[in-house]
Amino acid sequence: MNKQILYIEDDAEIGKWVDGHLTERGYDVIWLTSGDKAADYWERSDLVILDVMLPGLDGFSIGQRMKKTYPDTPILMLSARTAIDDKLQGLQFADDYVTKPFHPDELAARVEVLLRRAGKLSAPMIQLHHLKVYMEENRIVDSRTDEEIMLTGKQFQIFMYFLRHPNQILTKEQLYEGVWGEPFIDGDKSLMVHIRYLREKIERDPGQPEIVETIRGIGYRVKL
Repeated sequence: MNKQILYIEDDAEIGKWVDGHLTERGYDVIWLTSGDKAADYWERSDLVILDVMLPGLDGFSIGQRMKKTYPDTPILMLSARTAIDDKLQGLQFADDYVTKPFHPDELAARVEVLLRRAGKLSAPMIQLHHLKVYMEENRIVDSRTDEEIMLTGKQFQIFMYFLRHPNQILTKEQLYEGVWGEPFIDGDKSLMVHIRYLREKIERDPGQPEIVETIRGIGYRVKL
């Protein structure tokens, strides 16, 4: 069963962006634009993401009320307010505080950490063809030999990016910007070289890859 996230954000553009990214990662997101009806969803939420600046009650007030009623439900504050006093106020009740702007992968990683810390998310082992991928341990094992597959830093980052976006067709631009953290320059072959070496380590037959698929004319995909 997917984990449910209650997300309260009044900015439509940011809200749609965050909602979309979290939904892509398999979470059930309830997005509210104010805290007026938040209490209706507290009991069934595995995690709450709160913006600070909201119409009516602000995020601090909503979070404090929720934490008193459901102390074991993790709260993550999102805010453009970067002053240390604001962070300290938020962290008096919240479990994490993220300032805007932020990268969606960072948000997803913090959500996963909070869910795991709260015992709401087990450390997954993904079986992918002949690979056993232990996400928590950052370890990949060939089930045919029980030997660990050693990847370089960039190879591992690329593979994990695929696993965080399962079944999605990812363009070269998306992959490069997601892994390197900077814009893709047309003609740069770095990504293709790393994927070729990655395939040599994880595929049964690198010449006919079944894990990292090439979607001709678009990009790549890993299906779970």
